Amino acid sequence: MSKLTLGSYPHLLGFEQLERLLERSAKSGNEGYPPYNIEQTSECSYRITLAVAGFAEEDLSITIEDRQLVIRGRQSDDNGGRVFLHRGIASRQFQRMFVLADGVEVGEALMENGLLHVDLTRAEPETVVQTINIRKG
Repeated sequence: MSKLTLGSYPHLLGFEQLERLLERSAKSGNEGYPPYNIEQTSECSYRITLAVAGFAEEDLSITIEDRQLVIRGRQSDDNGGRVFLHRGIASRQFQRMFVLADGVEVGEALMENGLLHVDLTRAEPETVVQTINIRKG
């Protein structure tokens, strides 16, 4: 069985990047930590919410790398001299990646009650009609 690619369709010119994007997002981690929600807040805006209980704002970083929203969390391992009889709350690090489409911009991030909210907006593309002149050869 041969692999079906977007290049197999003659009307889809220049969509090879979309195919690489799909492969990259399929390879991104399928781990379940931290849990998150993605909601559409309006016609052109979204909100990603991550459950980051136990993390302070300074333990989190949000970056955009190669059209990917990358959210990292790293807690310091400072116990403050505490002795744990049982440690069931892990202080582990995480990295969550979300692939952003062209025109999607990251807005503000808000930390509230152990939830990290990241707002995204999608700009409406302009409809452009362009006329191409035909030269005589």
